[in-house]
Amino acid sequence: MNSATPPPDPDEVPWLSHDEKAAWLSLTAMLMTLPAAIDAQLKRDSGLNFFEYSILVSLERPENHKVRMSVLAMMAGGSMSRLSHAVSRLERQGWVRRVAADGEPRCVSAELTEAGLAVLVAAAPGHVREARRLVFDPLTAAQVKQLQKACREIVGVTDPGSAATLDEINLGKMA
Repeated sequence: MNSATPPPDPDEVPWLSHDEKAAWLSLTAMLMTLPAAIDAQLKRDSGLNFFEYSILVSLERPENHKVRMSVLAMMAGGSMSRLSHAVSRLERQGWVRRVAADGEPRCVSAELTEAGLAVLVAAAPGHVREARRLVFDPLTAAQVKQLQKACREIVGVTDPGSAATLDEINLGKMA
């Protein structure tokens, strides 16, 4: 153990209350089980993993179906390296292509192809049914609003850039 940094005084640690501890345990259980369930459905029904699906969805939103790779990494929730590997796989399938960013030849964008759009359109119904079954069906309308608000607040602390992107999407400012 590093002797230069003394351990915190247990009396100064803001320990979680009983309710906070229960919420934390529920949140961590959800974070560990939900992605695997969503990923399994996508792989089973469409051959895509959730990251690849997220890339295709992010490319489908803008009218021109193009997004800069750096922005796409943030929107899809992955590092530039992970995104580059995934886009390479999607390119081999003919679903995405890399193009020079509009007006900036040194910047690269990913562009959704017609074949990629067809794959996304085919995968979306099963994915939406699974998201509804796993997340929205068990909740009331009021709980869905609370979930959105709570998640947005947490993302605002963990990654303000992603929170700003969410706000733009939710306000309809991002196509």
